[in-house]
This record gives sequence, structure tokens and C-alpha cells, in this order.
Amino acid sequence: MYFSSYLASVVHFTPVISSHRHTQTHGRSVLIVYTLHFTGLKMSRAADRLKVVLNHLDRSHGAVRASFTSAQNVSYQYHHHHPQAFQYTFDTDLLTPEQRIAYEKDGFILIRNLVSDEDIDQFRKEFERICKKEVKVPGLLVMRDVSIAKSEFVEGEKAVTKLQDFQEDPELFRYCTLPQILKYVKCFTGPNIMAMHTMLINKPPDTGKKTSRHPMHQDLHYFPFRPADRIVCAWTAMEKVHRQNGCLVVLPGSHHGTLQEHDYPEWEGGINKMYHGVRNYDPDHPRVHLEMEKGDTVFFHPLLIHGSGMNQTKGFRKAISCHYASSDCYYIDVKGTTQENISNEVKEITAKKYGIDNTISFQDTWALRGRLVQGERTSM
Repeated sequence: MYFSSYLASVVHFTPVISSHRHTQTHGRSVLIVYTLHFTGLKMSRAADRLKVVLNHLDRSHGAVRASFTSAQNVSYQYHHHHPQAFQYTFDTDLLTPEQRIAYEKDGFILIRNLVSDEDIDQFRKEFERICKKEVKVPGLLVMRDVSIAKSEFVEGEKAVTKLQDFQEDPELFRYCTLPQILKYVKCFTGPNIMAMHTMLINKPPDTGKKTSRHPMHQDLHYFPFRPADRIVCAWTAMEKVHRQNGCLVVLPGSHHGTLQEHDYPEWEGGINKMYHGVRNYDPDHPRVHLEMEKGDTVFFHPLLIHGSGMNQTKGFRKAISCHYASSDCYYIDVKGTTQENISNEVKEITAKKYGIDNTISFQDTWALRGRLVQGERTSM
């Protein structure tokens, strides 16, 4: 899908290829002219958006020029390499062109102050109620750090490092349905949205064993559904998150690659259950530490390689997240693929949790958890 596809999403156009005028670029001669007929959008708004895109997309692969001829026609000329259209986002008039370009390039965007303090405080209170066993949530997976779990003296909130699959808890699941979250999710999934995977992370102070780390990984490793480009994670900081308490670390642009082989890293202090990591990735790849304030939310692609460091403070670092997928997505069979190891592990845990035999499929474990939060349930 090329740049013309994006232009078509903004304005109606008729492509005209001119053979009698040529521009030399790196030994190649080609000129493509698009005559754009605007309908429904004011000229100034459409022109501003398109100029931004033309000024940012694929600048390294040849010149891009724009010439405005009248209020009704605009000619765009680009040479040698055709800039690609947006692959990962839809035009919903919410994301700016700069944000869409950033997500194309890096695989994540950070939205500041998206979730209110009031909502986050309510989620925190519900987390505390669950830790105190004041409420029992069907299907909830309560996880403990491998080093803390060995101590019989740690109780309550300090013993719990993650709540997973809280779709049956009305208060926590309310996060997944927040309008301000869903309006962004729609930019990545389209209008039919499933909440597939829910987590509240309570990263503990490291005990000295470095077990509070999360290895670098790709979330798609855990998901038996596709296409990857219609899946997105929303991850919201429940308090100030920084390098000292183990903020997210991402490898920008790694979402352009393929799903890598994952397994448990060989860490001396042990590794938490289902904390698989990418076996081989470039350790010299540039990294970004996502330092965030309470309520900030990052949206990222499931192929983006990311992880988190140790919590070197004395407090717990909390975040709440949900993975969303278009309900138009479809399940795949992961048998014989690099995902077979996590498939077997999840089936074993699910069978134990629900007291059923292990004939349940990996796909079934996800179908049990998925909830429609917007639009229609078309496939998933």
C-alpha cells in the first residue's frame, strides 16, 4: 500500500502519470503527479495535514515537493522511491500526522495525562481489596515474584506482583472501557474492539536477586491471533514511573521485524512464571526509557521489543494495561511454531486454574478472556 492510499483517505483524487516531463534523481527518471479534488474538507485543513506528511515521510529516499495551483487542485510530485502509506493506524481525526508518523517509525506513542487521578485511585483501591482477599474475582490470575513467593512472611499487597485476567472485576475492567482510552485504540484496531488481555502490574522493590526485571520480549509471542497490526497495548502509569523504579524500556522501530524466538532467560536469581524473553536481539539497538507521570499512557505495537529494569526503590511501581485487538482478527494454530512453548505453558496453567483437562486449545484460553468493548464481534 503506497502513499496514494493515504491521500485517498484524506481526499478524493485522480492520478495522472505524465511521461513528457522528467526529473533526474539518483540516475532514475520518473515523475508522478496527483491532482487532488477536495470534498468535505476545507482546503486549508487538508493542505496543512498533507504538507506535514510530505515533509516527514520518507525524507531520506529522495526529494518530495508540493506545489499549490488553486483552491481546487493540488499537484504533488515525488521521485524515485514511493513513500509508503500509513500501515499501522487509521485516520480518525484524533492522531495528528506527526503522531501517526511517529508510530509508523517507532512502534509506540505516549499520550500524557490521559487517565484521571480519580480513576487511577479507584483502580488502586480495588487492587488493595483483592490483595486483602475482600473480593474474589473469577478467573483472576494472582502472580508473585519468584523471590518473594519463597517467603512465608510476606502478605497482602507486598506479596502480589501482578494481577492478570481481571475481565470479571467490574471496577478494574472499567479501565478497558474508558472512552478516552478507546478513542485512541480505535486508531489502531478500527471500530470493532476486543479487550483481550488485562494486567495490573505491581513491580516490587528488588530483593537483590534482580527478579523484578522483565526480559526484553514481544507481546505477540503470547497471542494466537492475527493480524499483528490490528493489535495494540494501552499501558497506563498509576504513579510516577522512572528508571529507578523500573520504567518500560523499548527498542524503537523493532516492530518492523518479525516475531522472534522466545524462552526463559538464564538469570542467576531466577525468573518469574511466563516471563519469556527474546532469545536474540541486537543489544546495541538504540533504547528509549519511557519515564511517565501518573495517568500517562503509552500505546504500542505487539511486535515492539520492550521490557523493564529492576525496581531499585523501596516502593512498588504500579501500572494498569490492556491489550486490544480488532474483532475482525482471527485465530491461528501455533503448533510447530516458536509460540508452541508458551502455548503449552498457558494451556497447563488454564487447565489447573479451571479444573479441566489439558485438551483445551491455546485459542480457547483466549476466547474465554476476550470481551467486546466497542462495535461488533465479527470474528474473535
